[in-house]
Amino acid sequence: MQELSYMGPRAFNHTQSNDAEAEYDRLRDLARQEASKRGSCFHRSQEAYTSGDGAMAKELSEQGKAHGRKMDEYNRQASEFIFRENNASGRVEDDTIDLHGQFVEEAEDILEERIKYARSHGQTHLHVIVGKGNHSVNHVQKLKPRVEQVCQELGLKYTTEENEGRIYVNLTGGAADMPSKPSHGQGHGGYPSHQQQHHQQQQQQQQQQQQQHHQQQGGNQDNIEQVVNAILPRVLRKLEKACCVVM
Repeated sequence: MQELSYMGPRAFNHTQSNDAEAEYDRLRDLARQEASKRGSCFHRSQEAYTSGDGAMAKELSEQGKAHGRKMDEYNRQASEFIFRENNASGRVEDDTIDLHGQFVEEAEDILEERIKYARSHGQTHLHVIVGKGNHSVNHVQKLKPRVEQVCQELGLKYTTEENEGRIYVNLTGGAADMPSKPSHGQGHGGYPSHQQQHHQQQQQQQQQQQQQHHQQQGGNQDNIEQVVNAILPRVLRKLEKACCVVM
């Protein structure tokens, strides 16, 4: 049985109400309970089969599959809940996606769909928040390697940002050169160079175009809805393949 990779006990990337954290924890806990029941049923099914009681083995196997479906449903609800909370309008920019609180398998599908969405809407880059692993077991970054793997598979260049919990992805296929910051982009005497001014003007034009285009599409909420609606069926199928045991 392949277990799902989890990021850690704290899933939110921002100050959150106790009620919201409690709801997320409740859903994940219910999923873990169903996973435990599923495992118990499959174990007893194997014992029954070994002892020659085929009917009992089949019944227990079906019970295990039912618990597996409930586990998938609770995980789906938790994944959608945390995605909406962390990516709500005003919490992240239009060129950013926050994957905190997702299982590694969930994060992979979400990121692939978000990249597809961004490209189709003319976005040239994406900031992916993966966290520093501070809340993971042994402080190991689990999402970052999978995000890098997705980028490699899609042929996209990426780089770790100054904040190690963020990855910059170039969606155009070019080099992953981070846009220069105004505070660091000054020439002699504290004034930007002509090249830097030109680069900044290009950035501003791109941002304005993206903002105008995004407003035409209905804003960040449509972004969230499209990604959620697109990824959930894929996440469920992947989880079923990874977790369900066929007797």
